[in-house]
Amino acid sequence: MAYEPVIVAKKATVKDRVVHLCLVDGSTHSFPVAYYPRLASASDAALKKVKLRLGGKALRWEDLDEDIWIGHAVM
Repeated sequence: MAYEPVIVAKKATVKDRVVHLCLVDGSTHSFPVAYYPRLASASDAALKKVKLRLGGKALRWEDLDEDIWIGHAVM
């Protein structure tokens, strides 16, 4: 059985249609919103309303009804 580390974010922001994550291990990761269809078609104002959920294990955009696991976003 392979060990899969739990990846947790402590901060998430969106700037210039790119999601920026600061992880608890001190690393950073970014990805373009274009990777996700609901995010790609969203307004800049809606994208900035990102929240961390589940102890930093998921991203949530309530107005867009979009959830993304942090572990999937950084792989």
